[in-house]
This record gives sequence, C-alpha cells and structure tokens, in this order.
Amino acid sequence: MNTYAPHESGEAIEDKVESLLDEMTLEEKVGQLNQLNGSEHTGPAVSEVDKEAEIRAGNVGSILNVDGYEKRKHFQRLAVEESELGIPLLFGYDVVHGYRTLSPIPLGEAASWDPVAVEEMSAVAAAETSAAGIHWTFGPPVDLTRDARWGRAMETSGEDPHLGSELAAARVRGFQGDDLGADDTVLACAKHFAAYGEVKAGREYNTVDISESTLRDLHLPPFKAAVDAGVGTVMNAFTDHDRVPAGASDHLVRDILKDEWGFEGFVVSDWNSFRELIYHRVAEDEREAAQLALEAGSDMDMVGHVFVNELVELVEDGVVDEAMVDDAVRRILRAKFLLDLFDDPYRYFDDQRRDSTILADDHRETAREIARKSIVMLKNDDDVLPLTDPDTVAVVGALADSGDDVLGDWRAQGNPDDAVTVLEGIETATNAGTNVEYTKGYERSGEAPEPLREQAVEVTADADVAVVAVGETWELSGECSSRANIDLPGEQRELLEALRETDTPVVAVLTNGRPLAIPWLDENVPAILETWFLGTEAGHAIADVLFGEHNPSGKLPMSFPQTVGQVPINYNHLPTGRPAEKAEPGWGTSYIDVPNDPLYTFGHGLSYTTFEYSDLDLSAAAFEMDEQIQVSVTVENVGDTAGAEVVQLYTRDLVGSRTRPVKELTGFRRVELEPNERREVTFEIASDDLAFWTADEEVAAEPGEFEVMVGRSADDIRSSASFELLD
Repeated sequence: MNTYAPHESGEAIEDKVESLLDEMTLEEKVGQLNQLNGSEHTGPAVSEVDKEAEIRAGNVGSILNVDGYEKRKHFQRLAVEESELGIPLLFGYDVVHGYRTLSPIPLGEAASWDPVAVEEMSAVAAAETSAAGIHWTFGPPVDLTRDARWGRAMETSGEDPHLGSELAAARVRGFQGDDLGADDTVLACAKHFAAYGEVKAGREYNTVDISESTLRDLHLPPFKAAVDAGVGTVMNAFTDHDRVPAGASDHLVRDILKDEWGFEGFVVSDWNSFRELIYHRVAEDEREAAQLALEAGSDMDMVGHVFVNELVELVEDGVVDEAMVDDAVRRILRAKFLLDLFDDPYRYFDDQRRDSTILADDHRETAREIARKSIVMLKNDDDVLPLTDPDTVAVVGALADSGDDVLGDWRAQGNPDDAVTVLEGIETATNAGTNVEYTKGYERSGEAPEPLREQAVEVTADADVAVVAVGETWELSGECSSRANIDLPGEQRELLEALRETDTPVVAVLTNGRPLAIPWLDENVPAILETWFLGTEAGHAIADVLFGEHNPSGKLPMSFPQTVGQVPINYNHLPTGRPAEKAEPGWGTSYIDVPNDPLYTFGHGLSYTTFEYSDLDLSAAAFEMDEQIQVSVTVENVGDTAGAEVVQLYTRDLVGSRTRPVKELTGFRRVELEPNERREVTFEIASDDLAFWTADEEVAAEPGEFEVMVGRSADDIRSSASFELLD
C-alpha cells in the first residue's frame, strides 16, 4: 500500500507503527487481527460476543456491518476512550456499487468501458460512505468469470483480464483518492483472492480447479492492477487453489501477493472463512485453522473468532512465531495511521457533511451518466429505436414498476424509494401529447396468469410501441444465487410471444445481473436493450436511451451464450488441434445441436449511428523487448447522430511456449464523435502487454510474430496487420 497522506511521510508513519507495536501485549496485538460483526449478517450465523466488553478489553481491531451512524460513533468512543491503548477501530461495509446513491452493478459499469466514469462513481461512493462514519469498503470486487451461471458474475467486470484490470485500478483510485487522510476517501479492498470466478458448474462456494497458467493469465492481472494502484487491503476467496483454501494458501497470499508483488496492505478473510478451513478438511480444529491462515500470510479474521481464540496460545506454545503476528499488526496499524484515525478518530462523524453529501443531486447526476453509458443495445432491427414522438407507449412488466429491482444486490444503503423505475423514467421523458399505458403483464416471480397476459395484449395492441421490461428480479443474481438455467424466468417468454402477435413493435428492456440465454428474444423481438441493474437513476437512464437523448455506447463485458450448455464461454478461448473452421467436416471441436459461437460476443454493442474504420497503421514492422510500437486507426462517424465508439484493439500471439488464445484484448479507447467527424486513435503496445505465463514459469513476453486487430467487438474486426517482437 503506497498511498501515503501528503502531509506525513511514509517513514514517519512507520516510526509511529513501530512505537505503538512496542507498547502492545501479545493479547492486544491479536486483538487487532480480530474483526467482529455488528447487526447485519452478510453470511451464515456466527457466535455472538459482548462487543462492548471486547472493545474495552482491546480485543477488537475492526467491526463490519454496524447498524447506524450513532452506534459506530459509540463503538469508536469505547475503543479510543475506554481501552488501554486507545487504538481506534476500523469500520467496514460492503459498498460495492454505491452507498446510498447506487450506480449500476459492477458488471453493468464494466459495460461502459469507461474507466474515468467508473472512477468518478467510485469517488461518489467513497464520499457517501465516509460521510456515514465508515472507513473501509469491501470493494472493489475484481474477480473474473466466464460462467454466467455464477450468481456473483454481477460483481465482476466480466470475462477479460485487460478490461478487468483497467476498471480495478479505476475503482481503487476512486475509493482511495490521492490521500487516504482526506475526509471523502475510504480504504479499498480487492476481492476475492483469487480465482473465485472459476467455481465448478458456476455453483457458489464450489471448488476451483485451474492451471497456474489460467491463474496467472486470467485471474491475477486485475488483482495486480489493484495492488499497483495502491489498494489498501485484499480479501481471501472462500474457494481453493490447487486444493488449498485461499486463506491458507502460502502460494497465493505470501508468495505471490506479499513477496512477488510487494503488497504492503493487509489481507482479511471473507466471512468466517478461516473456520471454514475445518470444513474444507485441511484443518482439524480452530487451533490448526488459525495457524494455517496466519502462516499463509492472512492478517485479519472476519467474524470467525479463530485468531482471537487461538493465536496467543499458539505463540506461547512456540508453534507460531510472534514475528508473524507483528507483521500482521503492522499492516493493520499502518492503515489506521494512513486514515488519520489516531489524530482524529471521530473525523468521519460530521453531521453537516453527512446531510449534505449522501444522495446529493450531483451524485445522482453522476449515477445517471454512468447508468446510461452502461446500457448495451443488443439489437435494433428496422431502427425501432430511438422512439420518436409516439402517441401511445405501452409499458409492460412487473419489473418496469419496481424501484427495488433496479438496485440489484449488494445495495449497501440503497433505498427503493429513492430509485427511478423504468415506468417513472418513461413518464418523465415523454411529452404531454404522449399517452403512457402501464400493464403488469406478469407477476414479479415471472409467472404470467391469463388475465394479466390478456390485459397486456390488449394494451399493447392499441399502442404505437411496447416497452417490455423482462429479466431477473434482484434476488436472482448475487452471492449464493447461482442458476442452472439462465433463460428468462417464469413465463416471461410466453408473454412476449403473445405480445408479438399484436404486430405492435416490441422493445425488450432486460434487467439482469448476468448474461442470459435469450435466442428466442433475439430472433423474434426487433429491439433489445441490456440494462443490467442500473441503480438509483435507472429509469431516467433507460428513458434517455429509449427516446434518443443519449446514444447507446455500452459494450458487453461478458459473452451471452445461445444456451446454458455452452457455458462457460468466452471470446479469448484457446485453439485446439481440430479447430472447427479448419478441421475436416465432422471432426472439429463443435456441438451437434448448436454453433460454437455465443449469441452476443464480448465487446458487442450497437449505436444509433454508424462508425467506419480505415487506415490501420503500425509505426514499425518489428520492435525490441525494451521498445514499443504505435498502432493507429482512423474512426469516422458516417451517420447523422453524435455518438461514442469504443475502439477495441486485439492481439494474437501466433506461436508460444504455451498455447495462446485466439485473440486477446490489449487496449481500448472510448471516443466521442460528431456526425461526419473523423479521428485518429492511437494505441501503444509494449512487450509487457504481450506477456503471459510461459513454459519457463515466469510472466514474460516471447519473441515472435503477432497479429494486431482493431474492431467494434471480438467478432467484428474491421482491420488487421502483423508485427514481430524481437529478442
């Protein structure tokens, strides 16, 4: 962790840490490694303790999920004024996509392909979180996944390590700012370390079984980007790597994170995960679990009471070296000094700032801006969109009138009463001459009884266009919300089939936290908007796109399968010895009932205008390992509407010591273009951008031939060329 307060040097902070450490008893040291839970449970029930007594005794370093501003202030007073050393507490909370003003879920934010906007929204979340008396967010989630069945796909930035890395760094910068001592920043936490998104069968908390190459090339880059951006903390995954649970993995925590990467922050368990080492059957009891976790390099025990119950005796018995305890305590104290909690432990408790900051108008505007950038137009046949002065708009679907569902999971203090529904957004956006008719169509469960279906058909038949909200309720995505079937829930498709028979154009507005398998929708509905769970300003953002106030520019961060049987599916797959496009018919890698390709691939997203690419140029045909090459392409808006295009640069390593992906995202640029405007977009490629986990077991680039491709998505390449990397 290298984010030091500008007014105090790192050396001065280290001196203070060492001075305090010298004063502490072993019991007080172990107390700093102990995190208690407040009132809200974000995991299975754990044993309760007398929190006030434990705080007074110096047995607590942090508390999460404390219910309310005044309670947090009370607990801090107990720690500072009534414990022996007066060490302030760290208050943690899951602020994943906003505190009270919610932005889109992380997967939705990733669809913006806009690190600047993501950083701005993370800064909004930090300002509101800190104003509520909270110092530490358990975010950003930086897991990568290729499996849409996994409920926590909604917390990720999708399937690509480069996009995920850019957004991981942006979120860390937004949360922590330039100065952790500022009153509008919070300590960030990159989670879940590592490869949590590879759970088998997409089933929550399931085992993970991947190669070191997959770990290094796909799952670690976003964590490395977060560490390089100065992230203060990292959270263990619940899952295992190479059959060792992450919290007890020397390889992950001590070897890679702390030694190889030089991470100076601290590592916190996930909810009770140290005790779960017993359930993983790598520890016989709590004593062995505590030993394994600490020796692996994990520093703080979230709600498990394993460290506080066992570490003192383990040290006194000579089983655990006290120097390991000291290292963990140093890291936690360092964070508290960086947050200026020792100088003013009550600095986050400012009533005036809280009242003026949380749900501020400018925060809502920032949320609206990123929400509309996150909308992906999957399809728009016959230019059904944007809607232009329709006389009657039918709005259909229980999800269209739900402020609850647009917020998504991990909503912190997000309030459905603050949220703008799809229906409200449309009603606000239409002029006085437009009639908006709402009909429920189906129950929130997805069931569509005949009376609701008939009423929806009647309303749709009399309208110029029907905007139909379909997809998941918020509970169907998130932790422990894996789905074996990822099509539209209930009878939503049957409702759409009935509405299609009216001949009224249908616009499907998808609300979901994962890619869905929707081939019927693609084949039968002329216009489809992917809107994820967009947060507090969802309705306004959706209406902005529906009525053309905002030209959609979102691109998919995760491929949409044609059927769940294709999952996991991703664009950057490895080649095989019998590729379908080259093998003798009947002998290639393929299915016999569906194509190999996804329904919508990574990077896909349409616009109300048209972009053309030309003049791809490389600054050199070859370059050395310590040099770089420039790749430029001209992009032109040849339509009559201003719009933003995400220009995507892919590379292909033609021959490697290990099998290399068919293509990999290496860079992207978001450019705003007026009608008929042309702009040259330039990328720089260095050898580090071409590095991977080689057969020599190091992250490095290998000399050889590469193909460079520029386009609108992974399957819409507009131009390509070749270069050579020299040894």
